[in-house]
Amino acid sequence: MTATDFRASADRDASVDVAAQLFGELIRSRFSCRAFRGEAVPRTTIEAILSTAQRTPSWCNTQPWQSLVLSGTATRAFAEAYRTVAATQSGVPDFDFPAAYKGKYQQRRRECGWQLYDSVGVKKGDREASAEQALQNYRFFGAPHLVLITTDRDLGVYGAVDCGGYVAMFTLAALSHGVHSVPQAALATHPNFVRNYFGLPEDQLLVCGIAFGYADLDHPANGFRTSRAGLDEAVAWLD
Repeated sequence: MTATDFRASADRDASVDVAAQLFGELIRSRFSCRAFRGEAVPRTTIEAILSTAQRTPSWCNTQPWQSLVLSGTATRAFAEAYRTVAATQSGVPDFDFPAAYKGKYQQRRRECGWQLYDSVGVKKGDREASAEQALQNYRFFGAPHLVLITTDRDLGVYGAVDCGGYVAMFTLAALSHGVHSVPQAALATHPNFVRNYFGLPEDQLLVCGIAFGYADLDHPANGFRTSRAGLDEAVAWLD
């Protein structure tokens, strides 16, 4: 190896180390934002986020996600309409929600839920307050923007799986621009209402929504962080 080759290799190694560090910091900094400031994200920033998210890998490069982005008046009007529907009607999602949460899954779900309730002062057993907090989902937690993600019915569950990758990529791309977000499965509860409201085709299945904007970091709902399982709980090794 020549001196030039060695320097080039060292530069590549250093570049990889920096990229890994920055990516790790980005992921560790991300959280589900449940209170937003009112100011809008510039259109150029939103387009940059979407362009990065578009690089999400997908089965056979099908890129099965379709994104409908709401801003300003459109966001507020949809929030008003959806909150009314969610408060008065039951819904059936296009993709079945979990049949049950058991064991460690129930434990993690409860931990997250009670962290949120504790942060905003909802006492255990106060069903009225907890129901009101649940309706914040349909206000998009005050976010100025919302993206609704759909996929083609013919692509089945793997179209939705690929959309999940898109959701993750969107949230990280957003944070790299200083924009916070929260993926919301709750917004998939009433897919027929959403399709009718926006005139979407019947073969476009609703996966979820992502509310996004600039975080209100002083709001108590943004004051906690959920835990993550260790590798010993999530990974099996074979050598």
